[in-house]
Amino acid sequence: MANRLTKIYTRTGDDGSTGMADGTRVAKDDLLVHVIGEVDELNSQLAVVACHTADNFSESIKTIQNELFNIGAELTLGQVMIKQENIDRLEKNLDELNQSLAPLKEFILPGGGLAASHCHVARAICRRIERSLVSLDKRAFLNKYLKAYVNRLSDYLFVLARAISKTEGKDEVYWQSERLRK
Repeated sequence: MANRLTKIYTRTGDDGSTGMADGTRVAKDDLLVHVIGEVDELNSQLAVVACHTADNFSESIKTIQNELFNIGAELTLGQVMIKQENIDRLEKNLDELNQSLAPLKEFILPGGGLAASHCHVARAICRRIERSLVSLDKRAFLNKYLKAYVNRLSDYLFVLARAISKTEGKDEVYWQSERLRK
C-alpha cells in the first residue's frame, strides 16, 4: 500500500465540511457523515470488546471490523460491498454461538461482566446505525443487504455478549419488571 496519508491535518475541514472518497465535499452535519461516524464509533467499540475478551472471539470481531470499513466505503463510494454472503456468514456464526447458550425466558439487562457490557454498548451503537440507515435510505437508495447486515449484526452482538458472559463465568442479570415485583 502506498503512503496515502502523508499529513494528518489538512485544514480543509475547518469550514465545517469533510472530503469524501470521490473527492466531493459534504457538510460535517450531513446525515451521510453521521452514519459514517456511527459506523466508525461501532468499530472502535468493537476494538474495546476485543481487548477485554477471550481470544476465541477475536477472529469474528476482526472480520466484523473489516466489514464495517467496507460499509464506510460503500456509503462513501456508493459501490456495493456488503452482500448476502456477509449476512450468511454472520448468521452462521450467530447460530453457532447461540447453540451453547441457555434459551432466554426473560429479558436480560446489559451487563454480564466488563467485556459483555462493552459488547452491549456495541449492540446499542449498531441499533443507532440501523435507525440512521433507514433515514438515509429515504434520501438515497441503499443496498438492501446493507440494512439487513446491520440488523443481523445487532442480533449477533447481543448473542456475543451472552457468550462472553458464559465464557467468563459471569451471571446474566434478568430484568425485574415492576409489574412482576408487586
